Amino acid sequence: MPTGLIVKALSGYYYVLADDEQTTKAVQCRARGIFKKRGISPLVGDRVVYGLTENGEGTVDEILPRSSVLIRPPVANIDLAVLVFSVTEPALNLPLLDKFLVHTESAGLDTLICLTKHDLLSEGSSPDGVSEELAPVIRLYESIGYPMLVTSAKEGIGVSEVFGRLAGRIGVVAGQSGVGKSSLLNAMVPGLSLETNEISMKLGRGKHTTRHVELIRLQNGGLIADTPGFSQLDFLQVDAEGLSGAFREFAPYAAACRFRGCLHLHEPGCKVQEAKEAGHIAASRYNHYIQFLNEIKDKKRRY
Repeated sequence: MPTGLIVKALSGYYYVLADDEQTTKAVQCRARGIFKKRGISPLVGDRVVYGLTENGEGTVDEILPRSSVLIRPPVANIDLAVLVFSVTEPALNLPLLDKFLVHTESAGLDTLICLTKHDLLSEGSSPDGVSEELAPVIRLYESIGYPMLVTSAKEGIGVSEVFGRLAGRIGVVAGQSGVGKSSLLNAMVPGLSLETNEISMKLGRGKHTTRHVELIRLQNGGLIADTPGFSQLDFLQVDAEGLSGAFREFAPYAAACRFRGCLHLHEPGCKVQEAKEAGHIAASRYNHYIQFLNEIKDKKRRY
C-alpha cells in the first residue's frame, strides 16, 4: 500500500502527495468510515497509508503516528510554527501572541515570531518613537528564547530569513486575520498569488481570505501551511496545572517553589512571584499567565 502526505483538506476530501513519486500532483482521497467511528479525523500534515480506486481517486486507510498535533489550526507533524503579528494595522496584540505561544509550547513546537508590515513604520510621522516602542518587545521575547524577525513583504525585508528557517521542515503560518500571512507567503513562493485583503478600519481586522488549511511547497525542500486567520483561541488541551509549563521563563523558578503544583498565585514560598517582583519575569507575561489561568478555570466551571 502506498504512503503519502496529506497536503490539503477540503469539503471532505484529502489530497495526498505520494512518497515514492516526484510528481507534484496529489491524489484526491476520501477517509475510511472507521476513522469517524473512532472519533478521529485525518489532518493536513498527516503521513498516511492510502489505496487507489478504479476512478483514479483513493481512500485514506491508516494514519501513521504523529509527532505533533495542533487543534486550531488543525495540522499535524509540524516542525516550526511561524507566528505572524503586524507591528501596526492591526496593532501588535501581545496577549494574543502569548496565547499562541502557550499553544505552540504545549504542542512542543519550535516557534519563530514574525513581525510584519515594517514598511508602515517608516511611513509614520514618528518612526523613531514607534521603533523605541517595538525594541523592548523584541528584547523581551528574544531573552525568553524566541527568535524574532521584523519583515515587510512589500519591501522584501526579512523574507529570505523566514524562508531559510523553513528549509527541509514542515511549518505552519498562524496569526489573526489581516496581519499579512498571505502577503508573506506570496513573497516566499513566486507565482503563488494567495488572495490578500485590506484591513477593515471599522473592525480593526482583516477579512478571512484563507478558507482551508493547505501545505505549500517551498523551493528549499520545506512545506508551509497557510491557515485561516482567527483572533480567538480556546485552551482546549491546557489545564491549570500545566499552564505555567508553557511559560519558558517560569521553569527555573517554578522548580524551587515550596509547594508542588504551585499555581503561582498567592502561595507562600512561590519563587515565580518573587522573580516577577524582582523584575526577572516580565510583568506583562505574568499578567497574561494570570489572565489565561482565569480563562481555564472559568471554562472548567462552565463544563
